[in-house]
Amino acid sequence: MSAGGGQDGVASIPKLETLAEIFYLSAGITRRRKYPGGEILFRAAACTGALYHIDLYLVCGDLQDLAAGVYHFGPHDFALRRLRAGDHRAALGHASGREPATAHAPAILVYASTYWRNSWKYQSRAYRHCYWDNGTILANLLAAAAAHNVTARVVVGFVDAEVSRLLGLDTEREGALALVPLGYGPALLPDASPEVEPITLETVPLSKQEIDYPAIRKMHEASSLESAEEVAAWRERKSKKPAVSGRSEGRIVPIRPAADDEIPHDTIEDVILRRGSTRRFSRESITFEQLSIMLYRATRGIPADFLERDAAPLNDLYLVVNAVDGLPSGAYVFHRNRLALELLKEGDFRREAGHLGAQIEAAITGGKLYLSAYAQRLGASGLTFFDDDVTEFFSPHAKGKSVMFLIALGKSAKRSE
Repeated sequence: MSAGGGQDGVASIPKLETLAEIFYLSAGITRRRKYPGGEILFRAAACTGALYHIDLYLVCGDLQDLAAGVYHFGPHDFALRRLRAGDHRAALGHASGREPATAHAPAILVYASTYWRNSWKYQSRAYRHCYWDNGTILANLLAAAAAHNVTARVVVGFVDAEVSRLLGLDTEREGALALVPLGYGPALLPDASPEVEPITLETVPLSKQEIDYPAIRKMHEASSLESAEEVAAWRERKSKKPAVSGRSEGRIVPIRPAADDEIPHDTIEDVILRRGSTRRFSRESITFEQLSIMLYRATRGIPADFLERDAAPLNDLYLVVNAVDGLPSGAYVFHRNRLALELLKEGDFRREAGHLGAQIEAAITGGKLYLSAYAQRLGASGLTFFDDDVTEFFSPHAKGKSVMFLIALGKSAKRSE
């Protein structure tokens, strides 16, 4: 899984057919399951509770087979609906503080959450799920874009109010999460966009009534940026810390990632369509090589505005190893720059269980782990957790840190087990 597709400065203008493929592999409906009470539509990327509260919007100039405009993507009928006519990319360029990736992007994707679609079950914790669930979609998108040789970059620094106004979001119930400039065209964005008049969009009621969770809005407002200048200043403070080797106190185990010609070569389409969320794992062990492939392929970097090239990641990766051939059971931390695991404490623990950038970096990494597991025909499942218990378990190494994402990896249990 590449950290990004295409090459900077090389034209890669996506056609509508390419966009359709990327939309399908990141946010499309890939399987249906009928139950006595109805039918559940499962999408390409993992989502908490299969509640699918993340919406995808497209803002583009004139493309082959698609006129310039602001569009909403409907997974239910796999169609784009135009919300505004004209080229509004410059509005996003301004909102992003002139993020360089927006300057030449023929298309810009925008992701937003409708909170109630997740909060009816998870209450205020749904705000964390906004970034978890957007991150797994972005992992699929980055992989699909790379497969089609289309450049893509994740942008989470932008003026929230300007993006919300462009999309017609109800900011009491919805929040914009991320932009993804897609592709590269030789022409710069226009200096100005058409005037952005307020729009009110009619939507189908989600339920007879909704319960308001003010903490969601408060968290979103607290992390919102209010001007292009504030966005630029925020981006200057992004992670520039070089990835260096710290002192290790535990046993060091170098991982053994396979060479490119030795790993599975299924297409990204095949892997995504095969992906699910494993509910029951076999107690059968996986190989150390399989674990190494997952760790290596999921941590090769993310093209994003909150990370400098070659800078240290915002998150540390901890593991509870239960059944990996050739690796003692225990708690480990993964040192990405050294491609090695450090044993923090040995034993069988099978029964124990910068906000914007950190949340989404962790979720994208989790999404990559999903894909690298299913590429090897293994299983994976994202899990919720009691935050303090996880931090305490990995302490003292994890002391003072916050849990961002939790995922289980292994072999899926057969139905008879």
